[in-house]
Amino acid sequence: MAAVDTAVLADWVSRFGTAVTEKRDWLTELDSAIGDADHGANMARGMSAVGEKLAGGAPGTIDELLKTVGMTLVSSVGGASGPLYGTFFLRMGMTAGAVSELDGPALATALRAGLDGIVARGKAEAGDKTMFDAMAPAVDAMDAALAEGSTVADAVTAAADAAEKGRDATLLLVARKGRASYLGERSAGHLDPGAASTAILFDTLAAAVAGSA
Repeated sequence: MAAVDTAVLADWVSRFGTAVTEKRDWLTELDSAIGDADHGANMARGMSAVGEKLAGGAPGTIDELLKTVGMTLVSSVGGASGPLYGTFFLRMGMTAGAVSELDGPALATALRAGLDGIVARGKAEAGDKTMFDAMAPAVDAMDAALAEGSTVADAVTAAADAAEKGRDATLLLVARKGRASYLGERSAGHLDPGAASTAILFDTLAAAVAGSA
């Protein structure tokens, strides 16, 4: 498959919503150790609102779809996760433009724009023990795979694998951002919940792309 269309990305959003709802308790458990104990509940609530918004059918263009997701998350999710994930989808949509499909490089460019939006809003860097530690490796892995001639499906699978490794690497990190940073050294030994949901984000993207092949 050389490109992903609006339907594939709508399927991704749906899969992500289902997955964070299924893993709500686990995400909240992770957040209870180093945060506000609300990440799972917030993400499930936000994606449920997205599902309701898209229940009548996905918009015809990719920018409309992703902007709808982003605005819904910003308006319905409390804490840090709503603005961060909302910004991610909004920036993706703005970069994708009013098109009905994206080839591999265009999808990678949109994902990197989403990452850049998160950095602009959250000021996170590598090693801060945040969602950045899963997302940046994922986006880098996708770029590298495409540069080596991989298909879109293989590239997003590489991104999902990198996101999982990035998530797992947060276990030993000491948090430098957010409420977890208040714990200092005690934040080590716990997975970052934002990195965990980011790994789900890329895993469901890979599943959606594979499902359409």
